[in-house]
Amino acid sequence: MILSGQAAAVTGAGSGLGAATARHLAARGARVACIDLTEDGAAATAAGIGGIAIAADVSDQVAVEAAFERIGDEIGPARVVVSCAGIGTARRILPRDGGLTIDAFERTLRINLLGTYTVMNIAARAMAAAAPLDGDGTRGLIVNTASVAYQDGQIGQAAYSASKGGVVSMTLPAARELARFGIRVMTIAPGLFETSMSSGLPDEVRAEILQNVPFPSRMGHAEEYARLVQSIVENPMLNGTVIRLDAATRMPIK
Repeated sequence: MILSGQAAAVTGAGSGLGAATARHLAARGARVACIDLTEDGAAATAAGIGGIAIAADVSDQVAVEAAFERIGDEIGPARVVVSCAGIGTARRILPRDGGLTIDAFERTLRINLLGTYTVMNIAARAMAAAAPLDGDGTRGLIVNTASVAYQDGQIGQAAYSASKGGVVSMTLPAARELARFGIRVMTIAPGLFETSMSSGLPDEVRAEILQNVPFPSRMGHAEEYARLVQSIVENPMLNGTVIRLDAATRMPIK
């Protein structure tokens, strides 16, 4: 698929991976809708790229439907949809205070997993109704975001790992189902990246983490995630699989 001239939608576009992806797609000629939980977050990115800003909770079906209706009306059906919205959760199953953490587990799955599914479901419906773009019958691409925690989650990441594992598990069945509409589905599982989730790490914690990153031995840059999205868009044979973007990282037990 050629990015130039296509409509794209990015969730979590107010910061981090989502903001970098929105900017990168726009720089390559895409018309980008920046979706974030708050209008201010979405607008901050959209203003710099000539995009449109939409405030929506990705786990709210009504809000996501309204977002994609607006996208269709203002810039055309989204042919590339990248889900970067999500939260990081660090809660033990049995915390030292003896409290229950079921509420944290439910909230994490609601945003990270249900939110990803909701966006995919509604985006696929819009794509399927659009005309094919080429002789292969291509109608669109959905890129979801997991995490290396789906395979090597640390202590305290049961909820986060479960939510990202669910995103991974949806990838192949979703790609198989949506193939007849000419819609591809891919998932990227980032390792350690410089985002708002990692910005507050103390120096000593950061140094300890980087000991487990073989090469390059640093945090990933959000632009590197965005460049992988571009590669997926442009390579039609990438479908139904998960790519770890992690510099050979394997997370330790804690």
